[in-house]
Amino acid sequence: MKFDITKIRKDFPILNQQVNGKPLVYFDNAATSQKPKKVIDAEVKYYSEINANIHRGVHHLSQVATDAYEEARIKIQKHINAKNSFEVLFTSGTTFGINLVANGFAQILKPGDEIIVSHLEHHSNIVPWQFACQRSGAVLKVIPMLGDGSLNIDAYQQLLSEKTQVVAVNHISNALGVINPVKFIIEKAHQVGAAVLIDGAQATPHLKPDVQELDCEFYVFSGHKICGPTGTGVLYGKEEWLNKIPPYQGGGEMIKEVTFEKTTYACLPHKFEAGTPNIAGGIVLGVAIDYLNEIGFDNIAAYEQELLQYATKQLSELENIQFYGTVKEKASVISFNFKGLHPYDVGAIIDKLGIAVRTGHHCAQPIMNYFDIPGTIRASFAFYNTKEEIDLMIEALKKAQMMLQ
Repeated sequence: MKFDITKIRKDFPILNQQVNGKPLVYFDNAATSQKPKKVIDAEVKYYSEINANIHRGVHHLSQVATDAYEEARIKIQKHINAKNSFEVLFTSGTTFGINLVANGFAQILKPGDEIIVSHLEHHSNIVPWQFACQRSGAVLKVIPMLGDGSLNIDAYQQLLSEKTQVVAVNHISNALGVINPVKFIIEKAHQVGAAVLIDGAQATPHLKPDVQELDCEFYVFSGHKICGPTGTGVLYGKEEWLNKIPPYQGGGEMIKEVTFEKTTYACLPHKFEAGTPNIAGGIVLGVAIDYLNEIGFDNIAAYEQELLQYATKQLSELENIQFYGTVKEKASVISFNFKGLHPYDVGAIIDKLGIAVRTGHHCAQPIMNYFDIPGTIRASFAFYNTKEEIDLMIEALKKAQMMLQ
């Protein structure tokens, strides 16, 4: 498919509006992506035509809904190259997926076992592992970061030992856009027998993860960051590990047999999908993945890198700017501040000019503590953004500087 930015932008109704009398420039894609009309229409179609509970009914609508839901699971299996469709679990998002895995490990880890996370993690890939340590007596270790935003891989290798049971790192940093060497991290973890969870929330909008090629035990991501609905997500887990860890929630669908004396669990994936799921969300997530694959992830990656390079060059010409996360391998995210100015103040002013960026610690306070700053201004670009929008942001930032200095 030829990459046609004009045609692509027409797919996103929300972009055709004004904020405070100015054209909306949406550069908060790392927080959530906008939704194409195809996705919006699919949500309406589900509730208008096939709304029914799944897996349990013999009537027509239930069978149609069940088929559509399980077809979406197979789409995701193929998209991430999982070996089996039952290794794909529907969740409410990345946070839920990490908590599910961490809860399972909390019940099988022993005192003195070690879990490794990195300094670059989102809070949702730190706090669940702290819970697991508190419950099991395991010890949390942290891969330190370097001044350019990369991980200290030499230090990581020193942290690994026979005590290491889990390594949990993000594929791409949400705060800095840094792409981590996850393949190498996984290989080294496997040398000491550790399982690896990769937080792919920020990676999946920009690339197609191949979980068999990565060889990770778990890979998690959110639907709302890849043009899908909020409240949707995926946890991929290797079959042997999903069989090994206990379920996270109890209820309908996740059981094989229930008596007051004993309960046995259903087979995968149902063991981890208690209760009525977000049926519409799962089906529509499949539609969103189809949409992105129609555009092509190679096309998306190439265009977003153009935007990143253009924005970096334009921002570099502004006075008193400080960048965070300056490594070469980056996704289309720029984190920056102006010396002497609070990021919130800058963000609030450019919002009045129609520019939507994220300011604050981005749920990554350890990164901000490392740089000794309260937060950053984060501009994150998607395949439906343009260089003209970047120019509008630059002009808005110049005005903010004039007003605040």
